[in-house]
Amino acid sequence: MSLTKKQTEYLQNCSHRWNVKIGATGSGKSFVDYTVVIPKRLLMARGEGLLVLLGNTKGTLERNILDPMREVWGPELVGNISSDNTVKLFGKKVYALGADNKKHVARIQGATFEYVYGDEVTTWSEDVFSMLKSRLRCQHSCFDGTCNPDGPQHWFKKFLDGKADIYQQKYTIDDGALPADVVENLKTEYAGTVYYDRYILGNWAIASGLVYPFFADHPDKYLYRGDVDGLMGAFYVSIDYGTHNPCSMGLWCVGSQRAVRIAESYYDSRKERRQRTDEEHYEELERLTAGRYIRYVVVDPSAASFIETIRRHGKFQVLPADNSVLNGVRTVALLMNAGKLQIHESCGASIEEFHTYCWDDEAQEDKVIKEHDHAMDDIRYFASTILAREYRWADWKGV
Repeated sequence: MSLTKKQTEYLQNCSHRWNVKIGATGSGKSFVDYTVVIPKRLLMARGEGLLVLLGNTKGTLERNILDPMREVWGPELVGNISSDNTVKLFGKKVYALGADNKKHVARIQGATFEYVYGDEVTTWSEDVFSMLKSRLRCQHSCFDGTCNPDGPQHWFKKFLDGKADIYQQKYTIDDGALPADVVENLKTEYAGTVYYDRYILGNWAIASGLVYPFFADHPDKYLYRGDVDGLMGAFYVSIDYGTHNPCSMGLWCVGSQRAVRIAESYYDSRKERRQRTDEEHYEELERLTAGRYIRYVVVDPSAASFIETIRRHGKFQVLPADNSVLNGVRTVALLMNAGKLQIHESCGASIEEFHTYCWDDEAQEDKVIKEHDHAMDDIRYFASTILAREYRWADWKGV
């Protein structure tokens, strides 16, 4: 096992109360933690307080830290998270909890923490971090953590800029140990988005302007101009349901290497001066999909009445969509830049929204403007729910 220059530098300097690695995805921030830092901290613990691992969720903690730690050290030293949210690590009882919501750590809220490891800190609830600060109260208590940078107004950035006893280290993607061709692919795939600044350069960067500026700059790269009848693959539909607001439906063909939005339906009741009923929306779904077997119809989970209408007809299987906006935006950008997601030139509503879908420049955190976004939403549902989950095309990129 060899360490990079940056990882060695961290080990030489992580003697502060707060020790944080910030920067690019795939730059080796977590590797040094699960191979060296966490085992060393746990074995040195004196039993004066709880030992805690915190991640965005228990699932991400398992994927990012415990799974790779188990591969290095074996299941005898790295156990599995049990029903009481603890895991046996190097003979020590360690709490493993999600930090995206304060209620997840409420059961240990009154305790003293001797050591805490934090994964993906910028995705946490600020309330959880505030509670954590008051619980690291042994004389030798310390924290090791990692994160990808977010916006410059993020609460964790403000903490790091304060006067606490902090050692922080910044990583770019070139500081890691990824193969050169993978690094170049990642640079290409994040190009033209705020995520290039954050996940490649390791900078705290504001999200502003167009959400997908690369589409406006080079539309030909992301448009499919061929005959869709010649495409082979599995078919899906994604729907952003609306009654007062527009209802956007996209028909997708997923082949072995890419997904193409081959047709769409976009109904704006305000422009048409008439609202559709759920049954009329269903009739449009039938028209859009005529002659094709549809594996799944992905619908915003808040559209309960329309989901029930589809299920009642018994023809289509419905999947409630993953409606995480920021994760969905990242997934769409990554897959489009990787050449895995294209829009047919006939899909005018989608193309128009790509040119107008913007970040809210006045927001204190990443937030899209909820205008001109209905096709953008159904595309996001498809990318997050089908391409990232069913086909797992985004897994290795850490989306």
